[in-house]
Amino acid sequence: MIPLLVLAGGFGTRLSGILSGKPKALAPVAGMPFLVRQISNWIAQGVDSFIFLLHHESNQIIDVIDGLKVTSLKNCDVKYIVEPIALGTGGAVSNAVIQLNLVGELLVTNADTWLQGGINALRKSGADSILAVRQKDRRRFGGLLSDDNGFIISFSEKTSTSNQEGWINAGTYILGAEHFFDWSGDKESIEMDLFPRLVREKKLKSVPVDSEFADIGVPDDYRRFCERFC
Repeated sequence: MIPLLVLAGGFGTRLSGILSGKPKALAPVAGMPFLVRQISNWIAQGVDSFIFLLHHESNQIIDVIDGLKVTSLKNCDVKYIVEPIALGTGGAVSNAVIQLNLVGELLVTNADTWLQGGINALRKSGADSILAVRQKDRRRFGGLLSDDNGFIISFSEKTSTSNQEGWINAGTYILGAEHFFDWSGDKESIEMDLFPRLVREKKLKSVPVDSEFADIGVPDDYRRFCERFC
């Protein structure tokens, strides 16, 4: 049973004017918290073990998770960890690995990124792999380039100069726990610290999927996602 580590500790600064004190993971979508829709989608893809990595407004998220333990999460193994300070994506996963003695493969995803499918494709690919989706306009996300064998050659920076179609990091990964064993205790980023090293070593695979994708991190994209369920 590979656990899904859900990165849900962010401050949601860009949505603060909309959320009225709610954490980004609980942004309402047609009357239902975004995270509740996420959990149902992950379970539909076969996930039955969850570790929620929390910080900002963690009590609100815990209340929602606990409420789901008698409904959608009743047949799942559920844990959560509250970080005393914001540790970044890499620090949050490292903290969980050390606290829970995690080994082997780990699924990791962002709580504010919707991806309709792809987890089964990740399981088949194995560590170390990331899901990639093609976007007509990748300016807000940056891009990635892979070789003929699927190994990522490079990541490109976000740009505001022109519309560019291409593949982007979809925010869901399968990674070996060993990458997080020697954590210093400092804030770290999976995307800025771990991935560049794996790319240099030609060890990071891209798994392209044809799947609906949304990142609700900015108001316009959040509103567009809400319209999908209206």
